[in-house]
Amino acid sequence: MLSQTQLQFYKDNGYLLLDEVYTTAEIDECSLEYDEIFALKKNSELEATWRGDWKDEASPTQLFSIHSLQNHAAIFTRMLLKDTLLQAIADILGTKDILLHHTKAHVKPSGTGSAFPMHQDYQYFPYKKDTLVAIFIHLDDTSMENGGLAVYPGSHHLGPLEDRGNIPGWHYVDQDKFPIEKATPVNAKRGQVVIFSYLLVHGSYPNTSDSVRRMLLFQMMSAHDEKLKETHRSPCQGMVLSGRNPHAEANIKKTARRMLSAV
Repeated sequence: MLSQTQLQFYKDNGYLLLDEVYTTAEIDECSLEYDEIFALKKNSELEATWRGDWKDEASPTQLFSIHSLQNHAAIFTRMLLKDTLLQAIADILGTKDILLHHTKAHVKPSGTGSAFPMHQDYQYFPYKKDTLVAIFIHLDDTSMENGGLAVYPGSHHLGPLEDRGNIPGWHYVDQDKFPIEKATPVNAKRGQVVIFSYLLVHGSYPNTSDSVRRMLLFQMMSAHDEKLKETHRSPCQGMVLSGRNPHAEANIKKTARRMLSAV
């Protein structure tokens, strides 16, 4: 799926922008279902603006989020299982044994869409071998003006950085060391996909434009990696998307205890 040039770019920079992972028809279907789900859930608590002392907002902003999209509509399961995506992830991870971590969607409304601080996903769910990757699917063209992604290329080589979050459950790096103004914008077209390491320092701009910015995010990891601590347990986590999971528990007594403890 990926060329040696693409793999080297990912190795050096920690992210990769891809075309033609999904067909136009798949993106159109996903986009339609996405909008219908957000409309259906409009009376639910969806506000997810990043909390903490990382930025002094001059005026209130908004970010609407729904997690576990595969539990809402079948198109998102089909998007997860897309061969071209999983082949690319297998090339990056060096294994076809790929597991789901979680999925989510973020909508930044026009004019008031919240920014994201520069952060590493590692702080939310650390893994021993650091195989976890994010897959950022663009449902709209993105730019600095409408709240697009920004990254520090190569920052994944720094390893886990100091967590400067001052509210439990909300993490970010030192914003003075990694100001978004010096980050590299990843402007993308509708349907393009960005894959990046969970160690990459990244964030996103506020949406000051007159258009909405919608994204769909998948996070996956190698079946041969393991959690360093039990955090961010999401529905369907551990689902085998490709290959197999040779480490999956088969002891019926242990699995029964886990099911009971989750009730």
